[in-house]
Amino acid sequence: MPAEQFHEWLRREGRIVVVGASLAGLRAAETLRAEGFTGSLTMIGDEPHPPYDRPPLSKAVLLGKASPERTDLPRRRETDATWRLGVAASGLNLADKRVRLADGDEVPYDRLLIATGVRARPWPKEEEAQLDGVFVLRTRDDAVRLERRMKAGPRRVFVIGAGFTGSEIASACRAQSIAVTVAERAGAPLVGALGGVVGAVAAEMHHDNGVDLRTGVMVTGLEGDSVGRVRAAHLSDGSVVETDVVVVCLGASRNTDWLTGSGLGAGPRGIACDAGCRAFDFRGIVTDDVFVAGDVARSPHPLFGYQFLSLEHWGNAVAQAEVAAHNMISASSDRRPHMWVPAFWSSQFGVNIKSVGVPSMGDEIMITQGSLAERRFVGVYGYQGRVIAAVSFDDTRWLEFYERQIETGAPFPVEYPTVDRRPEGRKPVPADFPDPSLPTHGPTVTLSGYSPTDRRMVFTPARH
Repeated sequence: MPAEQFHEWLRREGRIVVVGASLAGLRAAETLRAEGFTGSLTMIGDEPHPPYDRPPLSKAVLLGKASPERTDLPRRRETDATWRLGVAASGLNLADKRVRLADGDEVPYDRLLIATGVRARPWPKEEEAQLDGVFVLRTRDDAVRLERRMKAGPRRVFVIGAGFTGSEIASACRAQSIAVTVAERAGAPLVGALGGVVGAVAAEMHHDNGVDLRTGVMVTGLEGDSVGRVRAAHLSDGSVVETDVVVVCLGASRNTDWLTGSGLGAGPRGIACDAGCRAFDFRGIVTDDVFVAGDVARSPHPLFGYQFLSLEHWGNAVAQAEVAAHNMISASSDRRPHMWVPAFWSSQFGVNIKSVGVPSMGDEIMITQGSLAERRFVGVYGYQGRVIAAVSFDDTRWLEFYERQIETGAPFPVEYPTVDRRPEGRKPVPADFPDPSLPTHGPTVTLSGYSPTDRRMVFTPARH
């Protein structure tokens, strides 16, 4: 068989293995079939469940509006895949093109997609983390256990970390009249993701809804009773909060441990890949048969100074998976880059929060629509003289407009007399992000590297 025909056969008829049977993995598998891949497709997942949706776990599920078992992701098309669920990948042999599984089996591949996502960071003191009543919230099983405990009517829930997940859990508690205390080492909720100006509004939402919000403190220890149930949390200011449920919301760790020694450019910040989702090896050389998508990926983005971005975003997982799948079975001339503008949403205390771009890159913010005092506004972030992000509280209609400003590198401060509605404070103010060397709870975009080449470009994506 001539080389060209062999490569075409390999793309369309070879063996593809997807490690990670959640949102990104499923959408990639569906895209592969939709674009004509007819070969062998194997899906490997460490959880026993079929792919399910994670955002409802901290929202509708904890509010009792949805069952954890009813969060399966809808299927767009038949994948005709072999599913290896409930068994984790434990190693990767790049030379032999084989994925090792925790049960000792090995799965060969011609092309591999890694979509292993992230896991919740546990409480670091292992003995305290094992106390009855201490939870994390990432998986469906986590949600089942926490929902059951909340239904039992705890005296008080103690949440460690006031990022998006911690704030959503606090909101769910108050909606059910459950007493809740939230401890955050920064000065306000959401500051790692949205900065202090917006964080101050989030803090008011907590207070007004009856949350016992403790900021500027760290949890120094969890105390159990004689039978191993959690009974109190100790804080760095010397205070003690009695509680029978603790939810640890300290962010996420990327699932790359299984790649140790594989030769891939993988580490705690994720797996480095190019804009076409091809993974780098540890020498910085791009591979041509290993691709990455979803929360575990680190990819460069020209809109953001060629920074390598790690995104814990639902929409990014879908878009990147579709690009990765397309590129896996396409000739090099037909491949396309993944340049999705980050977008994120949250619902807490009856307020819908959405953002586009990378707010944490911003050094200044302008309130361009609405009012902070009314908690209905749009804030636009600037960085080095251009629009870098926008966030809305109950005012999403402007976000598409600001997304276009981000894409075209529009100047900052913004001046749009046709859309401004005489908002409060037309001048930019410091966005007030915390020192990045001091970790906070909840940023959903991680800047993890940059290109030393300073380039300027206009990004004009095709719109279909």
